[in-house]
Amino acid sequence: MSNNGDQSSKSTHILSTSANLLGFCFVVLTSTKITKLNEASFIDEGAALAVMCFMSSCLLSFLAIRSKSENRSVKLEKLADVLFLCGLVTLSLTTILITFNII
Repeated sequence: MSNNGDQSSKSTHILSTSANLLGFCFVVLTSTKITKLNEASFIDEGAALAVMCFMSSCLLSFLAIRSKSENRSVKLEKLADVLFLCGLVTLSLTTILITFNII
């Protein structure tokens, strides 16, 4: 079993990484609006989905850190972890599609 110190440490890493990738997604969204790409709708949709995943992951990992109940903290961290992974997959797929000119 992990103690609360390990729990807080993992949530802290999820929070900081999600926040950084959230900023990256906002840069992608802003650059597609500025350059007015024809394919921007697919890029926007992928980045917007990743933004929602990363933002939810940030919120849940923050709540896991602040939670006084270890059981609730574990559940929040697991959900934040799953949403982080979904955002990472979404961002990776969008990047691959752009790189190989599929969209």
